[in-house]
Amino acid sequence: MIDGFPFVSYAKETFSNPAMIQKSDEFYKWLDKRRTIRDFSDKPVPKEVIENIIMAASSAPSGAHKQPWTFCIVSDPAIKKQIRTEAEKEEYESYNGRMPEEWMKDLRPLQTDWHKEFLEIAPYLIIVFKKSYEINPDGTKGNVYYATESCGLACGFLLTAIHNAGLGALTHTPSPMNFLCKVLNRPENEKPFLLIPVGFPADECWVPDLTRKKIEDVAVWY
Repeated sequence: MIDGFPFVSYAKETFSNPAMIQKSDEFYKWLDKRRTIRDFSDKPVPKEVIENIIMAASSAPSGAHKQPWTFCIVSDPAIKKQIRTEAEKEEYESYNGRMPEEWMKDLRPLQTDWHKEFLEIAPYLIIVFKKSYEINPDGTKGNVYYATESCGLACGFLLTAIHNAGLGALTHTPSPMNFLCKVLNRPENEKPFLLIPVGFPADECWVPDLTRKKIEDVAVWY
């Protein structure tokens, strides 16, 4: 106990310098294989796998440990169809006037468009909702802290856990996403943060041949 609050000893795991270098290099190379996919298989994924992925994501750090997120998992075909219909309405508007030319130019190498059939094909859609405040048992509002940053961290954990399970994912952000609140009947303190289809890659799955920035382009040493 510290000042009346329970604490436990941190279960640390340490390695020799050569082991650290090897493990960090292997992890980087493994994670560098992760890609966003748009060609999904409808092959079923065990529910337990999705539950484990969600719990891995929910282990992310958060402001004051408020864990200001809700993961809505959609597998019902009717709801997936409804989400696709509403998402494509917004995406059509984005690709036909909302997005400036520079944005459209940046998207051309990725060959995306407003059609989002993967929203129905992928066996699961995970919609991450960000809580702007808590609702206490007595109905009053409770504060949350750094909700955007916390949800961003959780989504990073989520994508890593999906990759670790041998599955593919897509970070989809139809804009605006408020229709998801209505479709899924979420409470007023939750706002959609990210829509992630999850499943096995299709037998024929193509991804852009991307080159990620090098260490000297993303890191500055002082």
